[in-house]
Amino acid sequence: MLYTTLAKPILFRMDPEKAHHVVIDGLHSATRIPGIPAMMRAMYGVPESRELAVDLFGLHFPHPIGLAAGLDKNAKAVGMFANIGFGFAEVGTVTPKGQAGNELPRLFRLPTDDALVNRMGFNNEGTEAMARRLAQNHQRRIPIAVNIGKNKSTPNELAHEDYRACMKALYPYGDFFVINISSPNTPDLRALQHGDELRLLLSTVMEEMGVQAQASGSGRKPVLVKVAPDMTSEQLGYMVETITASGVNGIIATNTTVSREGLKHPHARETGGLSGKPLKERSTEVVRQIYSQTGGRLPIIGSGGIFTADDAYDKIRAGASLIEIYTALIYRGPGLLRELAAGIKERLRRDGFGSITEAVGADHR
Repeated sequence: MLYTTLAKPILFRMDPEKAHHVVIDGLHSATRIPGIPAMMRAMYGVPESRELAVDLFGLHFPHPIGLAAGLDKNAKAVGMFANIGFGFAEVGTVTPKGQAGNELPRLFRLPTDDALVNRMGFNNEGTEAMARRLAQNHQRRIPIAVNIGKNKSTPNELAHEDYRACMKALYPYGDFFVINISSPNTPDLRALQHGDELRLLLSTVMEEMGVQAQASGSGRKPVLVKVAPDMTSEQLGYMVETITASGVNGIIATNTTVSREGLKHPHARETGGLSGKPLKERSTEVVRQIYSQTGGRLPIIGSGGIFTADDAYDKIRAGASLIEIYTALIYRGPGLLRELAAGIKERLRRDGFGSITEAVGADHR
């Protein structure tokens, strides 16, 4: 209520990217003010419960609702995400070298469609800056994923070396890693989702993961691949085969879409990736196809268009073990997390499930 009546009207009068920075910088500063983290937990925190807890990838998630990559590109606010109710969070996308991204303006609200369009272009400060920040985050209450990508100036034939460099620099600091090959805002990036380029990229990342794990004396950390929604069933099927064969631990479905079907707002004409409600059905269908193709053996994080508990539960029943939000957070605020958690719990009980794990893929049985 506080967000929708007070903060949102102010933020929505600002340029979207300026508002974005205000939120991230505010969360970063709030972490350091005595009493504020506890107050935020009291206002927005999601109590842990047996029904909602998920143990996956060797990690414990207090509940299945996470923050998608893109909001905190430089890991500035990781200390606050658990306090406002998230069960895990992705930071990034980060590239080996810092880069400015695409020209302004590059972020647009579509309020009549409950959507955003962005063409940010992996703007970030680079792996060294992120490593410094994550190294200071000692007491994590939730798992933190690091989403990695390639620099715009790096040709696709050398892209695998950028992903290797990210893994090498950030391995000690992420609880798990996400390979981003599905943003529509870096030229030719999505070509890495297919064929020999995908095989080379995944084998390089998994090789570097092994090197880093051995050097640290610990087990391998989980690696997931984030995929695009804009593929045919045949293309998706081939890609999932390659991902499964690589030894990668899971898939995030999906990234933003280049589709503009059914949109009403004038900003629909802007180029870039669309997120929000219009993506809901397609992203759920991709989750469903991946789960069916893999027989549920490859864990899936469902992302795209989740605004209600029904949206979240649909993705879980389609095959998602965890879910992520981003655009809904912009429109609804952090109070949404408690609403989603309570709603998922209510639906689990209604359907006779004792836990999230029991409900994953229920539509296929």
